[in-house]
Amino acid sequence: MFEGMDIASALFFLAILLLSVILHEIAHGYMALSLGDPTAKNAGRLTLNPIPHIDPIGSIAVPLLLVLFGSPILFGWAKPVPVNPYNLRDRKYGAAKVSFAGPGANLAIALFFGLLLRFFSGPIAEILPGVIPLFVGIVYLNLVLAIFNLLPIPPLDGSHILFDFLPPSLASMRGFLLRYGLFILLFFIFFLFRYLFPFIDWLFRMIAGF
Repeated sequence: MFEGMDIASALFFLAILLLSVILHEIAHGYMALSLGDPTAKNAGRLTLNPIPHIDPIGSIAVPLLLVLFGSPILFGWAKPVPVNPYNLRDRKYGAAKVSFAGPGANLAIALFFGLLLRFFSGPIAEILPGVIPLFVGIVYLNLVLAIFNLLPIPPLDGSHILFDFLPPSLASMRGFLLRYGLFILLFFIFFLFRYLFPFIDWLFRMIAGF
């Protein structure tokens, strides 16, 4: 969906991507704070100011290269917010709650703009001509971020959720994933990532209605 876009649109989607990954990280921090861990707050990471969140590679270099090389997908990441799991009041599922908060924020953004598209696309198009494709991009980008981060592969959020629910009898699986997670993730990105799109397309249709 990003092929052939002009420079202004590319910059817009880069800005939306940056804001989306920042909100993703802030959500982690606020969930941790609500569970008793002020680490992210004390580090000044519960702010919309992009500077503390920017990762030079994930927030700038990777998205920019994807746009410059005409990639059909666009993704990136911000600096992870610091969390001290020993401060969490919920010792059993606290880490899972903190981990889900990031993708949950992206799903909330996708739902908000997707439902606007479903119920108010006509009036929006009349008032703000040309904004509908931008809303479509916001929904799609945030669905990609949410679904990708929920994959149970370290260091993605989904792995921390999985580890909280793994029984002790599967401790060897946790060790395997921690040891080889980065290689599994790279393999997934290069060879399997495209298989997520039918599911993301279905989610988009369910939310936005087209």
